[in-house]
Amino acid sequence: MLRRLYDWTMAKAAHPKAEWWLALFAFVEASFFPIPPHPLLGLMCLAEPKKAIRFAVIATLASVLGGMLGYAIGYFVYESVGTQMLAALGLAESFPQAACYLREYGAEIIMIKGATPIPFKLLTITAGFIAMPLLTFIGASLVSRSISFMIVGILFRLFGAPIKAFIDKYLGLATAAFAVAVVGGFVAVVMLSGGGEETSAKCKQVAAIVATAK
Repeated sequence: MLRRLYDWTMAKAAHPKAEWWLALFAFVEASFFPIPPHPLLGLMCLAEPKKAIRFAVIATLASVLGGMLGYAIGYFVYESVGTQMLAALGLAESFPQAACYLREYGAEIIMIKGATPIPFKLLTITAGFIAMPLLTFIGASLVSRSISFMIVGILFRLFGAPIKAFIDKYLGLATAAFAVAVVGGFVAVVMLSGGGEETSAKCKQVAAIVATAK
């Protein structure tokens, strides 16, 4: 089923309204859709490199708006909708630990985790559940989604179609390296303040208690 859904998503890259499809997929992926918009973004940038940054901006803004929907689900209807949604996506077991880290670190976790393969939707729903300040959430989401999408748009705009081979091979490493740099700076600050190991242990303990209670 996921493969058919992926193929259907990719077919939208050649659609006359591809930008609208990109915005839609970026929007829903931030709250409940299982297929990330990155492959569609890559194909669109490959077809029209001069519009790559435009496509990346569309994906970034739509994803942030979708993140606000995820936030609303966590804030208003977590018990009735959010729990079933996370269970269907296979993210229910990750929720307690995500909530713990978000409570401890706030925006930093959104910025760091949003730039990694960890599902953004898990963070958006969890942020709403813990009632993270909305403006803080939006600002952090803009940073994380920009890292995720703009690197693709900028590379295609600067180097055109030939950059596709590099992106296919090294984009994950480049994004991971950037995320590591961000994480490294953040961890250094946390360690200097003396709370890093204590928080990590506490959040892992929360996850363990929830797992044992099932």
